[in-house]
Amino acid sequence: MIGEQVVSLRALAPSLTRITIAAAVGAALHIGQGNPDLIDEKAVQFSRAVLAQTDVDGEVIACEGPKDNAPAFMRREKVGTGKGPKVEFVIDPVDGTTAASKGRKDAISALACAPKGCFQVLPDDGYYFKVATDHHSMGKLSLEMPIEEIVRTAADAKGLPLENFTVIMLERERHTAILQTLRKMGVRIILIPDGDIAASVVTCIQGSGVDLLIGAGAGPEATIAATAVKCLGGTMLVKVWQDKNDDPKRLDRLVAENVDINKTYTQDELARGNELVFCASGVTKGELLDGVRFTPNGAIVNSLCIRLPSGTVEKSETTLRFKGHPIYKHFIIT
Repeated sequence: MIGEQVVSLRALAPSLTRITIAAAVGAALHIGQGNPDLIDEKAVQFSRAVLAQTDVDGEVIACEGPKDNAPAFMRREKVGTGKGPKVEFVIDPVDGTTAASKGRKDAISALACAPKGCFQVLPDDGYYFKVATDHHSMGKLSLEMPIEEIVRTAADAKGLPLENFTVIMLERERHTAILQTLRKMGVRIILIPDGDIAASVVTCIQGSGVDLLIGAGAGPEATIAATAVKCLGGTMLVKVWQDKNDDPKRLDRLVAENVDINKTYTQDELARGNELVFCASGVTKGELLDGVRFTPNGAIVNSLCIRLPSGTVEKSETTLRFKGHPIYKHFIIT
């Protein structure tokens, strides 16, 4: 039971950041080469190598990638040395693989970690409707509201007129009607090619200039983003997106995976408990983090680590030297 967990992740946080750093470096080696599968493959390869040296008795309970047949961690893959605390991971080695393959902005590597039994897994099967914003809207939003009401409620909660309120969303055909509604309302809109994890997080960062994420995206990203949003004191709502173009058997598959297809999940239900860690590292420059910069001897990587119960937000810049490094020396010719 969650109430019986005595695992503290505070001391583990730096090791977790090293996992996303490795994924970001692996992905960044192939930015702009037009091969998203190679980017995913290298991100998984590099991060798996670091995980193998991390002192946890871990399990990857969900990883973005399977629905696209992209390289990914196996579901229920055992990770770590087996010597540390029992933890579970939800991992997206690259959120924004397509963007990275085209040399575009907003690709990151991200993970969420918690003691065993804390995460609600949303399968990587179709899309989920998501709303994320900061603490001002806590308890005030519902996914039963029309889009206009969600936006007005969030704007009113922050004391912002609509013309000064900024909504971020994925640029997708499935969002055409939502986009039309937002434009009629007169709000400011940021359309991103990929990466709704980072987009969710920036809505909860004071001074980011981004107020609300809205739209449909993948399931594992929802749990990762909800972990960050909860750590930042924000609010996130997620519900199964039911589209006329869906595979007719999809809802049955979700029910079989213990997903309530009519329920709105909150950040507290997707990421339960009070020992949570979110880590992310930039692959390409974006709203949340700068991208990987390679140097003659290695790379410079920008990362973010957020954790509960403290609510601590740590931003870091890591300078790597590949020669002689216990991980990178095996993958990178120096």
